[in-house]
This record gives sequence, C-alpha cells and structure tokens, in this order.
Amino acid sequence: MNKTACRGLYAITDAVLLPDERLLAAVEQAILGGARSVQYRDKSGDGGRRLAQAHGLNRLCRRHQVPLIVNDDVELAAQVGAAGVHIGRNDPAFATARARLGEAALIGVSCYDCLALALDAERAGADYVAFGAFFPSPTKPDEIRAPLGLLREAKVSLKVPVVAIGGITPDHAPTLLDAGADALAVVSALFAQPDIRDAARRFAALFT
Repeated sequence: MNKTACRGLYAITDAVLLPDERLLAAVEQAILGGARSVQYRDKSGDGGRRLAQAHGLNRLCRRHQVPLIVNDDVELAAQVGAAGVHIGRNDPAFATARARLGEAALIGVSCYDCLALALDAERAGADYVAFGAFFPSPTKPDEIRAPLGLLREAKVSLKVPVVAIGGITPDHAPTLLDAGADALAVVSALFAQPDIRDAARRFAALFT
C-alpha cells in the first residue's frame, strides 16, 4: 500500500466518544472530511466486539482507500487484514509485528518524548513514529508531555514520517506542522465535535 498515508490527518477512534452504533458512520464522516488514515483503538476485553468492529472499519476504510491501523493488537490486525498496527512501549516487539503482518504492513511506534526510541524504531524498520502528548489531552490526561523542539530534532535525525499526538486542535496544530510534524493524530477534536466531517475538513485544510 501507499505509505504516504502516514501524512495528513490521522483519525483515532475512542470507545467512549463513539459507541458501537455510531462508530462506522462517524469514521466515514472523518474520512469524507479528509482523514488520510484511521486507527482503531479500543482497550476493552470484549474480543468478539472488537473483532466485529475491526472488520467493519476495515471494509469501510478499504472502500475509501484509506488504511486502517489497529492499536496495540497485532493478531487483530492480522485477523481482519488491516493495513497495519501501531505499537507502543508495552506492546509486542516490533520484529514480532513485522514477521506476523509482512513487509507491506504499515507499522507505527509510539516514542512519547524520546528521540532515542524513534531512532531505534527507524533502524528496526518502522514506517512512522509518533511523539506526544504535545498538549493536555482529554483522552489521556496523564500522558507524558513532549516538547515542541522534539519535532524539530526528529525531522533532522529521522527519515520516516513523524506523527504528533495529544490534545491537538486546529487552532494550535499549525505550530506542530511548522516544527516538522507530517501527520496529526486526533481524537477529541475530531470525534467529540458535533460536525465530524467539518472538523476533519479544518484539519485537512492545514495540509493543503
């Protein structure tokens, strides 16, 4: 698949903001508004529900030619044929994910506020790295905070795309793009809005 999907608006789902009956419609609105990639994030223990939702999202994303990335769960990504997986510090090793999903899969790695983690991920073959949170996040209020200067350092040191995450809104997103972010990962400023499609358009316009 085209790995330039690592750039632009990166929509991340949230089980609280998007109950089951709204999930697919809300994600489709985000895609129609300009989201370039979608991450399915659900930490519940209901395996059957997660499998059904991931299948539905993957069909939707394929129809719109947008990659679906599964958060944390390599096996779920493999089961539904998702475009890839996003892994973090406590997730399965990168090599395991690559071996299970193949060379064509998109694999992203959370690097928090640490450039060294990003350099290791790039050497291992990651397709993108994510830093944050850059601003207070309603989704993860206790998340590690990353300084803006980290993006500038990352753009000098890395060749892979850099994703910024954490409390991002259209109003302060330009500072992240100016510092070097290739993609903006957004949860609340997208899916907590009354008009998701319009919210996505506001973010997408920043990349044109």
